[in-house]
Amino acid sequence: MTISRELIRGFKVRQDCIDKVKTVKKTVMMKLNKTSQDVFAHELKIAPSTLSNFLNGKNVAMETFQLICKHLDLNWEEIADREDNYISSSIQQSIQQSFPQTSTPYNPIEYPEGPVARDSSFYISRPPKEEDCYREISKHGALIRIKAPEQMGKTSLLIRILDRAEIQGDRTVYISLKEADNQCFTDLNKFLRWFCATVSRKLKLENRLDEYWEDDISCNMRCETYFEEYILPEIGQPLTLGLDEVDRLFAYPDIYGDFFGLLRYLHEEARRANIWQKLRLVLAHSTEIYVPLDINRSPFNAGFPVDLPEFKTQQILDLAQLYQLDWCDEEAAKIMSIIGGHPFLARLALYHIARQDVTVNEFLQTAASESGIYSQHLHRLMSALEKQPELLVAMREVAKANHPVQLIPEIKFKLQAMGLVKITNPGVIPSCELYRQYFQSF
Repeated sequence: MTISRELIRGFKVRQDCIDKVKTVKKTVMMKLNKTSQDVFAHELKIAPSTLSNFLNGKNVAMETFQLICKHLDLNWEEIADREDNYISSSIQQSIQQSFPQTSTPYNPIEYPEGPVARDSSFYISRPPKEEDCYREISKHGALIRIKAPEQMGKTSLLIRILDRAEIQGDRTVYISLKEADNQCFTDLNKFLRWFCATVSRKLKLENRLDEYWEDDISCNMRCETYFEEYILPEIGQPLTLGLDEVDRLFAYPDIYGDFFGLLRYLHEEARRANIWQKLRLVLAHSTEIYVPLDINRSPFNAGFPVDLPEFKTQQILDLAQLYQLDWCDEEAAKIMSIIGGHPFLARLALYHIARQDVTVNEFLQTAASESGIYSQHLHRLMSALEKQPELLVAMREVAKANHPVQLIPEIKFKLQAMGLVKITNPGVIPSCELYRQYFQSF
């Protein structure tokens, strides 16, 4: 049975209940110490415009209506406008019957937050990248380098490579350099002790650093010895080590040269010593390497490089299908005219459109505004740029120019790492229309 979208389009608050709902909302926000309605909306993982529609008696998706009522401790059945939006039990049964057990299981739409879990059906492949990585990680002493700006899917791919390594019999460890506190970057010795201790803990091995940390040898050799004489023999299996957010080291010149040199050395040792054939490395970073590195000691010109591209039209359509949206190229083109093929921005757009928080046309009109679905994302980017004023000045210049802009390498690559710009031969341009519109207004 086919169900009309009009029958399941959602609910709205009854006109005689609107004042009551607004009063309850104010009380709840005061209890939770929320000073902004937009902040409250984002905590519910809905667009501010959707919350405003709810509070003003306009239609919102049924699932969203119930979610808001739950957080406001309201009985949704008591305040819903039944005349326009009533869904009978027979219609609800028909909705369930439209997803019979014999067909593909219905997937509840998934809020896009952080990496795509390895068991999620919402991961979109970018062939042949995944298969290339799975092939490489099976090799002795493998080194894979994943490069892409923030929120482009590096970590989602990294955890799938680690999953494949587990399937082939490796022990795996995932380490994000964001896990380390600032004290770990005081000097090379502290950093390497943190690194070795973290690997030990994640492998559930006893910390034996003091036993192997000899004073008379270099810090890098202490780390090498700890792996060669303790960790690798102890686990008795190959070890695939995934290092995420390695860009964080670029801010510490007393550390990054020696540590990256160590990784390159261990990768090359796999050609000579059998023990190092058991160590496979996967590095994820957000931009080109703009810090000075000896090319003979850099892991970034060795191993297998993986540049993650943006989604193409078909991948946007595949994602739309996962969100139960029956789209054609025209709808995908409209979305891409604002965000290009940025994976996270695409997921967020399709999530809110699927929930009927916004229509495609509303999305096009409000994407870069304070009331749009990206307001929290844009505020985060602005906050990050304000901490580095030279980046904010440069981004405003790029957004307002009608031609590629020349920037010094460090600023150019930092903006690229944040996903804000694309680097072309003549210069730098905004990575998508969303960022052009938003930063033009400042």
